[in-house]
Amino acid sequence: MKAHINNLVLLLYIATGLIGCQVEDPELGPAPSEEQVKFSASPSSDNANIITFKNESGPVNRAIWDLGNGQTGAGDQLTGSFPLSGDYVVKLTIYTSGGSASSTKTINIAQTKPEMLDRADYNFLTGGGSNVPGKTWVIDKEASGHLGVGPAEKSVPEWYTAAPNEKKDLGFYDDEMTFTLSNNLAYTYVNNGETFANGANAAGINGGGPGDDRAVSYTPPTGMKWSITEEGGKQFLSISGGGFIAYYTGMSKYEILALNDTELYLKAADKATPANAWYLKLVPKGFTRPVVEKPLKTANLLDKFDGTGTIPWRADAIIYKPNFDNPFPQGLHTDAKVAYYQRLQGEANQYGNLQTTLDYRIDLSTRNKFKMKVFFPGGNEYPAVKQQVAVKLQNSLAGGNAWQTQTEVIKQVPQLNQWVELEFDFSAISSTTIYDQIVIQPGGEGHQTPGIFYLGLFELQ
Repeated sequence: MKAHINNLVLLLYIATGLIGCQVEDPELGPAPSEEQVKFSASPSSDNANIITFKNESGPVNRAIWDLGNGQTGAGDQLTGSFPLSGDYVVKLTIYTSGGSASSTKTINIAQTKPEMLDRADYNFLTGGGSNVPGKTWVIDKEASGHLGVGPAEKSVPEWYTAAPNEKKDLGFYDDEMTFTLSNNLAYTYVNNGETFANGANAAGINGGGPGDDRAVSYTPPTGMKWSITEEGGKQFLSISGGGFIAYYTGMSKYEILALNDTELYLKAADKATPANAWYLKLVPKGFTRPVVEKPLKTANLLDKFDGTGTIPWRADAIIYKPNFDNPFPQGLHTDAKVAYYQRLQGEANQYGNLQTTLDYRIDLSTRNKFKMKVFFPGGNEYPAVKQQVAVKLQNSLAGGNAWQTQTEVIKQVPQLNQWVELEFDFSAISSTTIYDQIVIQPGGEGHQTPGIFYLGLFELQ
C-alpha cells in the first residue's frame, strides 16, 4: 500500500491470499509466486470513492482484474467506481509463460456518496432511488432484432436478427431482470426455471455440449450486483457472480448501445466464439410500444450491396454479408462487390430472409416494380432449394403477424451459375398504402435445406 494514501475516507487493508498457481509446461518456466502478485490502489484526489488499481507485479503476459463491485477488466491499470460504502475484495490474476497466480486486497469505502448514484443512466436502469423495488426489464419480443448476432468488431447485428416472437417456448421471453439502486445495486434474474442458452456456450450452465441454441434448466445465483463503467469512451453494464442477462453467451459484461426510460440495447461478447457479438433489446416489464402512423412517401430505394446502399437490411435466420467479392463478375453484373446470402439448415431457419422496415409507407401509385440481380450457384441442392426469389411487402405495425398482411411476388430463376435480372411487379396493388416492410427470400421457405446465393442489385423503379 502506498504511503501517500492517507485519506480517512478510504481505509485500505490487505487480505492477500493466493487463489491459485498453475504451471502449464515446466519448460516454459516456473509459475508466478504469491510474492510476485502485487498491485497498488490509489484514490482520486477529488473523490476517494474512485480508485485506480495498478499492477506492480513486473512484466506479465496478461493482468485480469475483478474489482468486487461487478466491474472486471484487463490490463496493467484499471479505475473503479465505488459509490456505496462497504468492503470490496479486489482480485488481480497475472499470467506468465509458466502459469498464473491470483491475489486479493480488500478495500473499505467508508462513506456512501449519493451524488455518484443520482445519474441519468442509473435512473433509467433502476427507476431511481425512490423506486425501492427496482425496475424490471424483459426481452422486447415484439421487436425485430430483439436478439441478433454480427461480427465482434462492429456494432450492428448484420449476420442475423430474430423476428418478433421467433424464440417463443425457449425459456427466453418470460425472463425478468430487475435492477435496484437503493438496495446496494442489486441485480435479480428470474428465469422461471429455464434459460435460453447459446449452443456453443451452454455447457457453462450445465446445458450440454455444442449444438443448437436451447432452453436449459438453470437456477440463477443470488446476491448478484450490477455496475456501469466507462472504458475507451464506451459504457458497459456488468453483472457480478457470473450473472448474465436472459441469453447465456458465457459473459457477464455488456456494452450499452442504448439506454433510456423505455429501451435497453446491449452488445455481448461470445466466450466460445470470440469473433461473434450478440445483441439484446429489452423494454420495461409491462411496457406497450405506442403505435406511430408513418407518412406515405415516394422515395428512391436502391442497393448495389457494395456497402454504399441506404437500405438498412436485417438478416433474419440467415447469414448476410454485404460488400462481398463477386463470384462471377461477368455477364449482366460485373461490379466487384455484391451481397453473400446463406440460407441455414434446420427447422428454426426454414423461414429465413433479408428484410428492412422503412420509416415511411411506400407509395406504390406510380412506382411499383422492383428490379433485382441475383446469382444462384449450381452447387445448391435443387429442387429441395427452390430455384426462385420472393419479394414480399408487409405492414410492420402488425408485429409478429406482419406476414398475414403481405403481398408476395415470386419469380423463377431461369439459369444457374449466371447473373440474371428479375422484375417484381406490384402494380396490381398500386392503391395499397399500408406497406413499410420489404422481405427478400431466395430459395423458398418452409424447408430445412441450406443454400448459398448472391445479390447484386435491388431497386424500386
